[in-house]
Amino acid sequence: MNVFVLSTGRCGSYTFAKACSHIVNYTVAHESRAHLLLKNRFAYPENHIEVDNRLSWMLARLDLNFGGNKDVFFVHLRRNTLEVARSMVKRRGIGIQQAYEKGVLMGEFREIEGEPLEIFIDYCRTVNTNIEYFLRDKRKMNFSLENAKEDFRRLWLEVGARGDEKAALAEWDVAHNASPIE
Repeated sequence: MNVFVLSTGRCGSYTFAKACSHIVNYTVAHESRAHLLLKNRFAYPENHIEVDNRLSWMLARLDLNFGGNKDVFFVHLRRNTLEVARSMVKRRGIGIQQAYEKGVLMGEFREIEGEPLEIFIDYCRTVNTNIEYFLRDKRKMNFSLENAKEDFRRLWLEVGARGDEKAALAEWDVAHNASPIE
């Protein structure tokens, strides 16, 4: 079985991958094929968990490659929208934050109170809506960062994970890849 974890980013995706690294019957990676093109982009090995927020921009291609496969499971990883947006403001000007603001929105936004936050709230709503629509007919689960340990236990059972569950759950107590504090 393959497991794809879809998200906005800035919502615990790196921690999710770290937790999954304690599963012995799956390989796991975080953004492992993000730099590849065409057929190579979706050449994931079997029994693999891929955590990559960029897949949310490639949902049609993901569907063409894996959507009809009954042996695929999708996870929609979420975090409170305002918290994600605040984290993105701290990383404004790099990565997906810059791509959305300057590329997708084609913006050179004036610096007014609240505006950068609103840009990334819009980003979260756009990405989460796209993921929800994509997952409407898929084998899936919703996963909340605010309820990570309980949701991870459910995931463990759902995908038949084996390994060190205690160590996996302990990863949720560590702030992996946190945004810098201003």
